[in-house]
Amino acid sequence: MSLETTRSDSAAERMSAHEARQRLEHERDSRLEQLRAIEESANGGQEADDLLKAQKSALQRALKEIEAAFERLDNGSYGTCERCSKPIPVERLEILPYARCCVPCQQRTG
Repeated sequence: MSLETTRSDSAAERMSAHEARQRLEHERDSRLEQLRAIEESANGGQEADDLLKAQKSALQRALKEIEAAFERLDNGSYGTCERCSKPIPVERLEILPYARCCVPCQQRTG
């Protein structure tokens, strides 16, 4: 199943694989740049170090999600909710290109 030919959705309602790949690459590049900035920052005491560690951890989790989205794009499951198997609205993917679930399923799981 491709992004352009899922169920009864029109092509205008779906994000192309090329668009999805561009958004994911942009997200990955942004997160990697943020990680580089954190790693280059000087020590500012324990509190600042704890904050930097938390930020670094969050960025690393986001990068894992982005890489998983690239895998879904390659295997044809990108844009399909992992829980209910319905298409994830393109608006959600524009905001969060590595979303695994539609909003209702995400809200149910917290």
